[in-house]
Amino acid sequence: MMSRVSALVSTKWLADQLTAGAKNLRILDCSWHLPFAKRNARREYYEKHIPGALFFDLDECADKNTEIEHMLAKPDDFEEYVGKLGINNQTHVVLYDNAPNFGLFSAQRVWWNFRAFGHNLVSILDGGLPRWLSEEYDYTDEILKVQPETFRVSVVSNLIRSFEDVECNLAQKNFQLVDARPSGRFNGTAPEPRPDIKPGHVRGSISVPFNSLLNLETKNLKSPEELTNVFEMAGVDLSKPMVTMCGSGVTGAMLVLAAYQCGKEDAALYDGSWMEWYMRAKADQKELGTL
Repeated sequence: MMSRVSALVSTKWLADQLTAGAKNLRILDCSWHLPFAKRNARREYYEKHIPGALFFDLDECADKNTEIEHMLAKPDDFEEYVGKLGINNQTHVVLYDNAPNFGLFSAQRVWWNFRAFGHNLVSILDGGLPRWLSEEYDYTDEILKVQPETFRVSVVSNLIRSFEDVECNLAQKNFQLVDARPSGRFNGTAPEPRPDIKPGHVRGSISVPFNSLLNLETKNLKSPEELTNVFEMAGVDLSKPMVTMCGSGVTGAMLVLAAYQCGKEDAALYDGSWMEWYMRAKADQKELGTL
């Protein structure tokens, strides 16, 4: 029985699995878009998806008791949600999203969700749906009907960081805090996508924009060697504790994935990210721009 799998799988690998009728494999379309994109990920899924794929809604499978967007769901709620998708603890889950500009934008957040709940049989389709379509693999609008399964959570608390953890770190400096938002938002010179949140960053954090982790020509994650160089150039030491963040915990998970590909499997995510920090932190804990 498998206990772990590669974080990234190729389009050919997935196509071969589908052709072979692989058992205990579940494909999930995890597409999610920022509000200004004016795209409906679920509707797009209904129109076109990889055969056998089901839709994972980041905003539906989330903690509904907070105003912070798509915070990690309560364990019982996650168990119920993924169980209804026909996933058990032996299921190899393959994730993708539909981000033509990047090839990867939100699937890594769901990858982190599964790992935070103790499920290591989870991979991301390298290049996502755009690459799948560009290589002329099959797609469909048919929705697979699945039988519910039993999924049991085992929380991996060291992969999850809270507001309080980050606040304590301002003085204790136990970990490097790395922010995946574009540099303009980090520096406070470009607006946040949410009108009630101003741009800026947590005092003492490091900027590593998520798009610097991607090869924008081939639309996939850079090689481990290239990723290691990106971190080094930004002043991030992968041998030391690292916590990532972004606007609302989506692209921050791409930093976790990039670190994982470099052999650092213990990078954690500050789930609430800048959205929560801006709303809760004291003025002297935030470096704000001029916008």
